[in-house]
Amino acid sequence: MWVNNTPVSERMHIAIFGRRNAGKSSLINALTGQELAVVSDVPGTTTDPVYKSMELLPIGPVVIIDTAGMDDEGELGNLRVEKTYDVLRKTNFAIVVVNAQEGITDFELDFIKKVKSRDIPVVCAMNKLDLKPLSEDEVFEIRNSVGIPVIGISSLIRTGIDELKKVISENAVYDDRDLSICGDLIRPGDFVVLVTPIDKAAPKGRLILPQQQTIRDIIENDAMAVVTKEYELKETIENLNKRPSLVITDSQAFLKVSADVPEDIPLTSFSILFARYKGELMEMVRGLKRIEGLKSGSRVLVVEGCTHHRQADDIGKVKIPRWVRQLSGGEIEFEWASGNFFPKDIEKFDLVIHCGGCMLNKQEMQYRINFSKENNVAITNYGMLIAYVQGILKRALAPFPAALMILEEQV
Repeated sequence: MWVNNTPVSERMHIAIFGRRNAGKSSLINALTGQELAVVSDVPGTTTDPVYKSMELLPIGPVVIIDTAGMDDEGELGNLRVEKTYDVLRKTNFAIVVVNAQEGITDFELDFIKKVKSRDIPVVCAMNKLDLKPLSEDEVFEIRNSVGIPVIGISSLIRTGIDELKKVISENAVYDDRDLSICGDLIRPGDFVVLVTPIDKAAPKGRLILPQQQTIRDIIENDAMAVVTKEYELKETIENLNKRPSLVITDSQAFLKVSADVPEDIPLTSFSILFARYKGELMEMVRGLKRIEGLKSGSRVLVVEGCTHHRQADDIGKVKIPRWVRQLSGGEIEFEWASGNFFPKDIEKFDLVIHCGGCMLNKQEMQYRINFSKENNVAITNYGMLIAYVQGILKRALAPFPAALMILEEQV
């Protein structure tokens, strides 16, 4: 059950790259022992990146990503290649597949350099050894030329696949997260109250992913999670046999929750916790101050890492623009992005306001933060903005002294 239920954002992302017809899709089938990918002798069968969540022994739950050929041609081919390079933003481990009959070309050499420059572990798989065997000396020579591990394989007859899995397992550096969502804020035996509003935007029959993951994190740290709605919060706290060590709320209930939680009980939000867990809490705090410097004509990008049906009073489309205009006093221009899309022309914006990023892995979230910083664009997130608007951000950041210090230096 753990393997099946592990969120995509928490799985190791293994991406497979190579030229057209190098055997990338065949390698996926060989690695998994299943016919998951469509295989054809026609070059360019795989067009857009294809994601498959599964278990890959001995590594565990992973996402395997099949990509279009890096040598695709034409206007449409160039767009496919761009999407292939975008996959690197979320890759934990890269496999570069080379057709042994054709040998390594500048495409692979250039791509390997790019992967190494991003500190992504990478291995070269010389495929189709059933058609072009390679001696140990030839493999050694290739290894010296590319500067990464090289494994000779045949996806067709499954030779070298176990050795490739071993290399992946030994070289993949996956973030084990010494920092949990809230484990460092609580102790064994503590009560943690989670405030989870159930309204028309809530998914039917389940909690949203950040709430699920936070409950799991609390339990793993030998504490007790008490889940309630905002209107039952006060009674919940009064009926506990000891005071909770922490209250975590959905950001949109911040104001009421803050009023009902005694000042001596630490309070924060799921969104703020995930800003720390997935990205850079400090940078998100710094980005807040940029809001008051916005003026008429300033441009703001509102980003959500997932796609969902928008409600009449949607937070991204309606509430955030209203709050930002109120804070800045100007007629601000807004654009929106969602899912895997994050614009390349980020420099045209003055501010990015991002969701908590629960559906994105840490690599993708870090890319978005760093790309914004590199282009001198401030970035913050939904939960931070809501707490700021409602005048309770200092309280929400109190569990994180370093972040609170940054806020107090700026306001």
